[in-house]
Amino acid sequence: MNAPDERPDPAPAGPVDRLRRLAPGLRSRPAAAGEGPDGLEALRARVADLEEEVGELRRLNLRLAELTYVVQELLLPLASSDPARAQEVLDRYSAELGR
Repeated sequence: MNAPDERPDPAPAGPVDRLRRLAPGLRSRPAAAGEGPDGLEALRARVADLEEEVGELRRLNLRLAELTYVVQELLLPLASSDPARAQEVLDRYSAELGR
């Protein structure tokens, strides 16, 4: 039982109460959270940047796949002692670089 000058025990905190207590500043940055017109524009700009970065990564991955293919095409003819085939692959790859 509580003494007269003590406060009663608080009710157990739910998950939302715990989050508010642990991170009181989360709602103080509306632009970062995408709220309001400035926040929405910031999110749109960020999405556009991310889409551009994804496009660049796709191009780099395609280039890497092409290089891997060329290395494979070179190694197999060289392993079988077919220098003419190796030269053909190198020539084709060099022509593709000039696209």
